[in-house]
Amino acid sequence: MFSYKSLLERASFFTQDKKKSSSEKQHPSNRIMLRSWEFVLLICCFLCFSSDAFQRISLKKMPSIRETLQGMGMKVADVLPSLKHHIYYLGEELHNKTAPTILTNFLDLQYYGEISIGTPAQIFKVVFDTGSANLWVPSHQCPPLFSACVSHNRYDSSESSTYKPNGTEIVLSYAQGYIKGFLSQDIVRVADIPIIQLFAEARTLPSYPFIYARFDGVLGMGYPSQAIDGVIPVFDKIISEKVLSEKVFSVYYSRHSELNTGGEIILGGSDPSYYTGDFHYVDISREGYWHVDLKGVSIENDIVFCHEGCTAAIDTGTSLISGPASAVSILMKTIGATLVEEEKYVVECKNIHLLPDISFHLGDMTYSLSSSTYVLKHSTYGDDLCVVAFSAFDIPPPLGPLWLLGATFIKQYYIEFDRQNNQIGFATSL
Repeated sequence: MFSYKSLLERASFFTQDKKKSSSEKQHPSNRIMLRSWEFVLLICCFLCFSSDAFQRISLKKMPSIRETLQGMGMKVADVLPSLKHHIYYLGEELHNKTAPTILTNFLDLQYYGEISIGTPAQIFKVVFDTGSANLWVPSHQCPPLFSACVSHNRYDSSESSTYKPNGTEIVLSYAQGYIKGFLSQDIVRVADIPIIQLFAEARTLPSYPFIYARFDGVLGMGYPSQAIDGVIPVFDKIISEKVLSEKVFSVYYSRHSELNTGGEIILGGSDPSYYTGDFHYVDISREGYWHVDLKGVSIENDIVFCHEGCTAAIDTGTSLISGPASAVSILMKTIGATLVEEEKYVVECKNIHLLPDISFHLGDMTYSLSSSTYVLKHSTYGDDLCVVAFSAFDIPPPLGPLWLLGATFIKQYYIEFDRQNNQIGFATSL
Protein backbone atom coordinates (compact mmCIF):
# COMPACT_ATOMS: atom_id res chain seq x y z
CA MET A 1 0.00 0.00 0.00
CA PHE A 2 1.38 3.41 -0.97
CA SER A 3 2.09 5.80 1.90
CA TYR A 4 0.17 9.01 1.18
CA LYS A 5 0.78 10.05 4.77
CA SER A 6 4.48 10.30 4.03
CA LEU A 7 3.75 12.60 1.10
CA LEU A 8 1.71 14.88 3.33
CA GLU A 9 4.66 14.99 5.70
CA ARG A 10 6.79 16.08 2.77
CA ALA A 11 4.32 18.85 2.00
CA SER A 12 4.94 20.14 5.52
CA PHE A 13 8.70 19.78 5.03
CA PHE A 14 8.67 21.89 1.86
CA THR A 15 6.32 24.61 3.09
CA GLN A 16 6.93 25.02 6.81
CA ASP A 17 9.49 27.80 6.39
CA LYS A 18 7.31 30.04 4.22
CA LYS A 19 6.92 32.51 7.08
CA LYS A 20 10.58 33.50 7.07
CA SER A 21 11.36 37.21 6.87
CA SER A 22 11.67 39.13 3.63
CA SER A 23 15.37 39.63 4.36
CA GLU A 24 16.09 36.31 2.66
CA LYS A 25 17.95 36.50 -0.61
CA GLN A 26 15.05 34.94 -2.44
CA HIS A 27 11.59 36.54 -2.39
CA PRO A 28 9.21 34.38 -0.29
CA SER A 29 6.68 33.96 -3.12
CA ASN A 30 9.39 32.67 -5.45
CA ARG A 31 10.67 30.37 -2.72
CA ILE A 32 7.18 28.91 -2.20
CA MET A 33 6.75 28.38 -5.94
CA LEU A 34 10.13 26.65 -6.19
CA ARG A 35 9.40 24.35 -3.29
CA SER A 36 5.94 23.55 -4.68
CA TRP A 37 7.57 22.33 -7.90
CA GLU A 38 10.02 20.25 -5.87
CA PHE A 39 7.13 18.68 -3.98
CA VAL A 40 5.37 17.81 -7.25
CA LEU A 41 8.57 16.22 -8.56
CA LEU A 42 8.96 14.21 -5.37
CA ILE A 43 5.39 12.87 -5.71
CA CYS A 44 6.13 11.92 -9.32
CA CYS A 45 9.20 9.99 -8.20
CA PHE A 46 7.15 7.96 -5.74
CA LEU A 47 4.34 7.27 -8.20
CA CYS A 48 6.90 5.61 -10.47
CA PHE A 49 7.33 2.77 -7.97
CA SER A 50 5.05 -0.25 -7.80
CA SER A 51 4.63 -1.95 -4.44
CA ASP A 52 6.33 -5.13 -5.65
CA ALA A 53 9.27 -3.54 -7.46
CA PHE A 54 12.90 -4.29 -6.71
CA GLN A 55 15.16 -1.29 -6.38
CA ARG A 56 18.72 -1.93 -7.48
CA ILE A 57 21.98 -0.30 -6.47
CA SER A 58 24.90 -1.03 -8.75
CA LEU A 59 28.14 -1.70 -6.90
CA LYS A 60 31.58 -0.95 -8.26
CA LYS A 61 34.82 -2.45 -7.12
CA MET A 62 37.69 -0.21 -6.12
CA PRO A 63 41.21 -0.79 -4.85
CA SER A 64 41.16 -0.92 -1.07
CA ILE A 65 43.30 1.47 0.97
CA ARG A 66 45.66 -1.42 1.70
CA GLU A 67 45.95 -2.28 -2.01
CA THR A 68 46.50 1.38 -2.90
CA LEU A 69 49.38 1.59 -0.44
CA GLN A 70 50.86 -1.68 -1.68
CA GLY A 71 50.67 -0.42 -5.25
CA MET A 72 52.72 2.58 -4.15
CA GLY A 73 55.30 0.28 -2.59
CA MET A 74 54.29 1.36 0.92
CA LYS A 75 53.49 -0.69 3.99
CA VAL A 76 50.41 -0.04 6.09
CA ALA A 77 52.47 -0.23 9.28
CA ASP A 78 54.82 2.48 8.01
CA VAL A 79 52.13 4.90 6.86
CA LEU A 80 49.65 4.24 9.65
CA PRO A 81 51.88 3.22 12.57
CA SER A 82 49.17 3.62 15.19
CA LEU A 83 46.38 1.91 13.29
CA LYS A 84 45.37 -1.25 15.11
CA HIS A 85 42.44 -3.62 14.84
CA HIS A 86 40.87 -2.39 18.04
CA ILE A 87 37.21 -1.59 18.64
CA TYR A 88 36.15 1.76 19.96
CA TYR A 89 32.76 2.53 21.40
CA LEU A 90 30.78 5.69 21.78
CA GLY A 91 29.90 6.05 25.43
CA GLU A 92 27.67 8.33 27.41
CA GLU A 93 30.33 11.02 27.35
CA LEU A 94 29.55 11.46 23.66
CA HIS A 95 25.82 11.65 24.39
CA ASN A 96 25.10 8.38 22.62
CA LYS A 97 21.85 7.04 24.04
CA THR A 98 21.92 3.85 21.98
CA ALA A 99 23.63 0.49 22.22
CA PRO A 100 27.41 0.42 21.62
CA THR A 101 28.23 0.26 17.93
CA ILE A 102 31.07 -1.54 16.20
CA LEU A 103 32.70 0.86 13.80
CA THR A 104 34.41 -0.45 10.72
CA ASN A 105 38.09 -0.73 9.96
CA PHE A 106 38.32 0.94 6.56
CA LEU A 107 41.59 -0.51 5.25
CA ASP A 108 40.09 -3.32 3.18
CA LEU A 109 36.83 -1.90 1.86
CA GLN A 110 36.44 -2.56 -1.87
CA TYR A 111 32.82 -2.03 -2.91
CA TYR A 112 30.85 1.17 -3.21
CA GLY A 113 27.59 2.41 -4.71
CA GLU A 114 26.38 5.88 -5.59
CA ILE A 115 23.71 7.91 -3.83
CA SER A 116 22.69 11.53 -4.14
CA ILE A 117 21.88 14.17 -1.55
CA GLY A 118 20.11 17.48 -2.04
CA THR A 119 18.38 19.41 -4.82
CA PRO A 120 19.95 19.52 -7.33
CA ALA A 121 21.57 16.15 -6.68
CA GLN A 122 25.08 15.97 -5.24
CA ILE A 123 26.62 12.54 -5.95
CA PHE A 124 28.56 10.49 -3.39
CA LYS A 125 30.33 7.14 -3.46
CA VAL A 126 29.40 5.30 -0.28
CA VAL A 127 30.15 1.96 1.30
CA PHE A 128 26.96 0.11 2.27
CA ASP A 129 27.88 -1.20 5.70
CA THR A 130 25.78 -3.73 7.63
CA GLY A 131 27.95 -3.14 10.69
CA SER A 132 26.72 0.42 11.33
CA ALA A 133 23.50 2.40 10.91
CA ASN A 134 24.38 6.05 10.21
CA LEU A 135 24.93 7.85 6.92
CA TRP A 136 27.87 10.26 6.76
CA VAL A 137 29.60 12.13 3.95
CA PRO A 138 32.32 14.82 3.98
CA SER A 139 31.06 18.35 4.53
CA HIS A 140 31.92 21.40 2.48
CA GLN A 141 32.68 22.95 5.87
CA CYS A 142 35.58 20.55 6.36
CA PRO A 143 38.63 22.88 6.33
CA PRO A 144 41.58 22.48 3.92
CA LEU A 145 43.66 21.37 6.89
CA PHE A 146 41.95 18.01 6.54
CA SER A 147 43.21 17.12 3.07
CA ALA A 148 41.17 13.91 3.02
CA CYS A 149 38.03 16.03 2.80
CA VAL A 150 39.36 18.08 -0.10
CA SER A 151 40.15 14.93 -2.09
CA HIS A 152 36.55 13.67 -1.87
CA ASN A 153 33.10 14.84 -2.90
CA ARG A 154 31.75 17.15 -0.20
CA TYR A 155 28.16 18.03 0.60
CA ASP A 156 27.42 21.75 0.21
CA SER A 157 24.18 22.68 1.94
CA SER A 158 24.19 26.15 0.37
CA GLU A 159 23.74 24.51 -3.04
CA SER A 160 20.63 22.55 -2.02
CA SER A 161 17.17 24.12 -1.99
CA THR A 162 15.82 21.22 0.12
CA TYR A 163 18.39 21.44 2.91
CA LYS A 164 17.19 21.87 6.50
CA PRO A 165 19.67 22.59 9.31
CA ASN A 166 19.80 20.46 12.43
CA GLY A 167 23.22 21.12 13.92
CA THR A 168 23.41 18.32 16.48
CA GLU A 169 27.07 17.44 17.01
CA ILE A 170 27.94 13.81 16.28
CA VAL A 171 31.12 11.77 16.71
CA LEU A 172 31.82 8.42 15.03
CA SER A 173 34.88 6.73 16.55
CA TYR A 174 36.94 4.07 14.82
CA ALA A 175 40.40 2.52 14.96
CA GLN A 176 42.87 5.37 14.52
CA GLY A 177 40.74 8.36 15.39
CA TYR A 178 37.28 9.68 14.83
CA ILE A 179 34.95 11.36 12.37
CA LYS A 180 33.38 14.44 13.88
CA GLY A 181 30.61 16.51 12.39
CA PHE A 182 27.00 17.57 12.73
CA LEU A 183 23.59 16.40 11.61
CA SER A 184 21.76 17.90 8.64
CA GLN A 185 18.52 17.04 6.84
CA ASP A 186 17.95 16.82 3.12
CA ILE A 187 16.51 14.60 0.40
CA VAL A 188 18.65 11.48 0.00
CA ARG A 189 18.12 9.30 -3.06
CA VAL A 190 19.07 5.64 -2.86
CA ALA A 191 18.27 3.51 -5.93
CA ASP A 192 16.21 6.52 -7.08
CA ILE A 193 14.05 6.32 -3.94
CA PRO A 194 13.83 9.81 -2.40
CA ILE A 195 13.59 10.08 1.37
CA ILE A 196 13.94 12.94 3.82
CA GLN A 197 16.95 11.90 5.88
CA LEU A 198 19.10 13.05 8.77
CA PHE A 199 22.76 12.40 8.00
CA ALA A 200 26.14 13.46 9.33
CA GLU A 201 28.25 16.07 7.61
CA ALA A 202 31.83 15.13 8.50
CA ARG A 203 33.73 18.27 9.43
CA THR A 204 36.77 16.42 10.82
CA LEU A 205 38.05 13.58 8.66
CA PRO A 206 41.52 12.20 9.47
CA SER A 207 43.96 12.30 6.57
CA TYR A 208 45.03 8.77 7.41
CA PRO A 209 43.58 6.50 6.25
CA PHE A 210 40.92 8.46 4.31
CA ILE A 211 43.28 10.32 2.00
CA TYR A 212 43.89 6.96 0.30
CA ALA A 213 40.21 5.94 0.18
CA ARG A 214 38.30 5.87 -3.11
CA PHE A 215 34.91 6.20 -1.40
CA ASP A 216 33.41 9.38 0.06
CA GLY A 217 31.32 8.14 2.97
CA VAL A 218 29.45 5.28 4.61
CA LEU A 219 25.76 4.35 4.52
CA GLY A 220 24.92 2.09 7.44
CA MET A 221 22.48 -0.74 6.75
CA GLY A 222 22.30 -1.88 10.36
CA TYR A 223 19.38 -1.88 12.79
CA PRO A 224 18.08 1.32 14.43
CA SER A 225 19.58 0.19 17.75
CA GLN A 226 23.03 0.70 16.21
CA ALA A 227 22.37 4.27 15.10
CA ILE A 228 24.25 7.02 16.88
CA ASP A 229 22.07 9.77 18.41
CA GLY A 230 18.90 7.84 17.59
CA VAL A 231 18.90 8.79 13.91
CA ILE A 232 16.47 6.67 11.88
CA PRO A 233 18.60 4.65 9.41
CA VAL A 234 18.20 5.07 5.66
CA PHE A 235 16.78 1.58 5.10
CA ASP A 236 14.17 2.10 7.83
CA LYS A 237 13.10 5.33 6.15
CA ILE A 238 12.75 3.46 2.85
CA ILE A 239 10.71 0.73 4.56
CA SER A 240 8.36 3.37 5.97
CA GLU A 241 7.58 4.59 2.44
CA LYS A 242 6.07 1.16 1.59
CA VAL A 243 7.71 1.09 -1.84
CA LEU A 244 9.27 -2.35 -1.22
CA SER A 245 7.41 -5.64 -1.47
CA GLU A 246 9.43 -7.10 1.40
CA LYS A 247 11.46 -5.64 4.24
CA VAL A 248 14.65 -7.22 2.98
CA PHE A 249 17.76 -6.34 1.04
CA SER A 250 20.24 -8.64 -0.64
CA VAL A 251 23.93 -8.24 -1.40
CA TYR A 252 25.67 -9.81 -4.39
CA TYR A 253 29.40 -9.51 -5.07
CA SER A 254 30.46 -10.86 -8.43
CA ARG A 255 33.10 -13.58 -8.26
CA HIS A 256 34.12 -12.94 -11.84
CA SER A 257 34.26 -9.17 -11.89
CA GLU A 258 37.06 -7.02 -13.14
CA LEU A 259 37.82 -3.69 -11.51
CA ASN A 260 34.84 -1.30 -11.38
CA THR A 261 32.13 -3.97 -11.85
CA GLY A 262 31.49 -5.27 -8.39
CA GLY A 263 27.94 -6.47 -7.90
CA GLU A 264 24.55 -5.25 -6.74
CA ILE A 265 22.41 -4.51 -3.72
CA ILE A 266 18.70 -5.16 -4.21
CA LEU A 267 16.18 -3.49 -1.94
CA GLY A 268 12.97 -5.47 -1.48
CA GLY A 269 14.13 -8.96 -2.45
CA SER A 270 16.76 -11.02 -4.23
CA ASP A 271 17.52 -11.93 -7.83
CA PRO A 272 17.38 -15.67 -8.74
CA SER A 273 19.87 -15.09 -11.55
CA TYR A 274 22.55 -14.45 -8.93
CA TYR A 275 22.39 -17.80 -7.13
CA THR A 276 21.79 -21.51 -7.50
CA GLY A 277 19.74 -23.76 -5.22
CA ASP A 278 17.76 -22.32 -2.33
CA PHE A 279 18.30 -19.79 0.40
CA HIS A 280 18.92 -21.26 3.84
CA TYR A 281 17.99 -18.94 6.68
CA VAL A 282 19.53 -18.44 10.10
CA ASP A 283 17.88 -16.34 12.81
CA ILE A 284 19.88 -13.41 14.10
CA SER A 285 21.48 -14.26 17.43
CA ARG A 286 21.65 -10.79 18.95
CA GLU A 287 18.71 -8.41 18.75
CA GLY A 288 19.49 -5.35 16.68
CA TYR A 289 22.58 -6.69 14.92
CA TRP A 290 23.26 -8.71 11.78
CA HIS A 291 24.85 -11.44 13.91
CA VAL A 292 24.24 -15.20 13.70
CA ASP A 293 25.33 -18.21 15.72
CA LEU A 294 28.50 -19.81 14.36
CA LYS A 295 28.52 -23.49 15.27
CA GLY A 296 32.06 -24.18 14.15
CA VAL A 297 35.02 -23.27 11.96
CA SER A 298 36.59 -26.26 10.28
CA ILE A 299 39.63 -27.12 8.21
CA GLU A 300 38.60 -29.79 5.72
CA ASN A 301 36.24 -31.91 7.85
CA ASP A 302 37.63 -31.15 11.30
CA ILE A 303 36.09 -28.44 13.46
CA VAL A 304 38.97 -26.57 15.07
CA PHE A 305 37.20 -23.54 16.57
CA CYS A 306 33.84 -22.71 18.11
CA HIS A 307 33.09 -26.23 19.31
CA GLU A 308 30.72 -24.73 21.85
CA GLY A 309 29.50 -22.01 19.54
CA CYS A 310 30.60 -18.50 18.57
CA THR A 311 29.03 -15.45 16.99
CA ALA A 312 29.59 -14.21 13.44
CA ALA A 313 28.69 -10.83 11.94
CA ILE A 314 27.85 -10.80 8.23
CA ASP A 315 29.70 -7.60 7.44
CA THR A 316 29.58 -5.76 4.12
CA GLY A 317 31.86 -3.15 5.67
CA THR A 318 35.01 -5.24 5.33
CA SER A 319 36.61 -7.30 2.58
CA LEU A 320 38.36 -9.88 4.74
CA ILE A 321 37.33 -12.58 7.18
CA SER A 322 38.33 -11.62 10.70
CA GLY A 323 38.39 -13.59 13.91
CA PRO A 324 39.91 -13.56 17.40
CA ALA A 325 43.69 -13.17 17.20
CA SER A 326 44.46 -16.44 18.95
CA ALA A 327 42.17 -18.42 16.62
CA VAL A 328 43.42 -16.76 13.43
CA SER A 329 47.04 -17.33 14.47
CA ILE A 330 46.42 -21.06 14.92
CA LEU A 331 44.44 -21.23 11.69
CA MET A 332 47.24 -19.59 9.71
CA LYS A 333 49.88 -21.89 11.20
CA THR A 334 47.74 -24.89 10.31
CA ILE A 335 47.62 -23.95 6.62
CA GLY A 336 51.28 -22.92 6.57
CA ALA A 337 50.79 -19.16 6.21
CA THR A 338 53.50 -16.74 7.33
CA LEU A 339 53.01 -13.36 9.00
CA VAL A 340 55.14 -10.97 6.92
CA GLU A 341 53.99 -7.69 8.43
CA GLU A 342 51.35 -6.56 10.86
CA GLU A 343 48.05 -8.26 10.05
CA LYS A 344 49.18 -9.75 6.72
CA TYR A 345 49.57 -13.50 6.20
CA VAL A 346 51.02 -14.90 2.98
CA VAL A 347 51.53 -18.31 1.39
CA GLU A 348 53.67 -19.54 -1.48
CA CYS A 349 51.69 -18.88 -4.65
CA LYS A 350 52.76 -22.21 -6.11
CA ASN A 351 51.13 -24.03 -3.19
CA ILE A 352 47.66 -22.48 -3.32
CA HIS A 353 46.12 -25.59 -4.88
CA LEU A 354 47.42 -27.70 -1.99
CA LEU A 355 45.72 -25.71 0.75
CA PRO A 356 42.62 -27.11 2.52
CA ASP A 357 39.07 -25.78 2.43
CA ILE A 358 38.03 -23.63 5.37
CA SER A 359 34.36 -23.91 6.35
CA PHE A 360 31.87 -22.06 8.53
CA HIS A 361 28.93 -23.88 10.09
CA LEU A 362 25.82 -21.68 10.17
CA GLY A 363 22.44 -23.11 11.05
CA ASP A 364 22.23 -26.62 9.61
CA MET A 365 24.51 -25.83 6.67
CA THR A 366 28.25 -25.77 6.04
CA TYR A 367 29.65 -22.95 3.92
CA SER A 368 33.06 -23.79 2.52
CA LEU A 369 35.73 -21.59 1.00
CA SER A 370 38.37 -23.11 -1.25
CA SER A 371 41.95 -21.87 -1.22
CA SER A 372 41.40 -20.11 -4.54
CA THR A 373 38.72 -18.07 -2.76
CA TYR A 374 40.49 -17.14 0.46
CA VAL A 375 43.93 -16.49 -1.05
CA LEU A 376 44.22 -13.19 -2.92
CA LYS A 377 46.98 -12.69 -5.47
CA HIS A 378 48.53 -9.22 -5.65
CA SER A 379 51.25 -8.01 -7.99
CA THR A 380 53.71 -5.38 -6.78
CA TYR A 381 56.39 -4.23 -9.18
CA GLY A 382 56.04 -7.45 -11.13
CA ASP A 383 56.24 -9.75 -8.12
CA ASP A 384 53.27 -11.90 -7.11
CA LEU A 385 52.26 -11.90 -3.47
CA CYS A 386 49.63 -14.36 -2.30
CA VAL A 387 47.82 -12.98 0.74
CA VAL A 388 45.42 -14.99 2.89
CA ALA A 389 42.16 -13.07 3.31
CA PHE A 390 42.02 -13.57 7.08
CA SER A 391 42.95 -11.05 9.74
CA ALA A 392 43.14 -10.99 13.52
CA PHE A 393 40.45 -8.79 15.04
CA ASP A 394 39.83 -8.91 18.79
CA ILE A 395 36.45 -7.48 19.75
CA PRO A 396 35.87 -7.13 23.49
CA PRO A 397 32.65 -8.02 25.30
CA PRO A 398 29.75 -7.47 25.29
CA LEU A 399 29.69 -7.84 21.49
CA GLY A 400 32.82 -9.95 21.25
CA PRO A 401 34.51 -12.24 20.72
CA LEU A 402 33.20 -12.12 17.17
CA TRP A 403 34.02 -13.42 13.71
CA LEU A 404 33.44 -11.02 10.80
CA LEU A 405 32.50 -12.60 7.48
CA GLY A 406 33.24 -9.95 4.86
CA ALA A 407 33.47 -9.78 1.08
CA THR A 408 35.69 -12.87 0.80
CA PHE A 409 32.75 -14.86 2.16
CA ILE A 410 29.98 -12.84 0.49
CA LYS A 411 31.50 -13.34 -2.98
CA GLN A 412 30.84 -17.06 -2.59
CA TYR A 413 27.42 -16.80 -0.96
CA TYR A 414 24.60 -14.47 -1.95
CA ILE A 415 23.24 -12.90 1.23
CA GLU A 416 19.69 -11.80 2.02
CA PHE A 417 19.18 -9.59 5.07
CA ASP A 418 15.58 -10.04 6.25
CA ARG A 419 14.30 -7.37 8.62
CA GLN A 420 10.75 -8.72 8.51
CA ASN A 421 11.72 -12.04 10.11
CA ASN A 422 15.04 -11.03 11.71
CA GLN A 423 17.05 -13.60 9.80
CA ILE A 424 19.84 -13.86 7.25
CA GLY A 425 19.62 -16.07 4.16
CA PHE A 426 22.56 -17.73 2.41
CA ALA A 427 22.64 -19.14 -1.12
CA THR A 428 25.49 -20.23 -3.38
CA SER A 429 26.43 -17.39 -5.74
CA LEU A 430 26.76 -17.78 -9.47
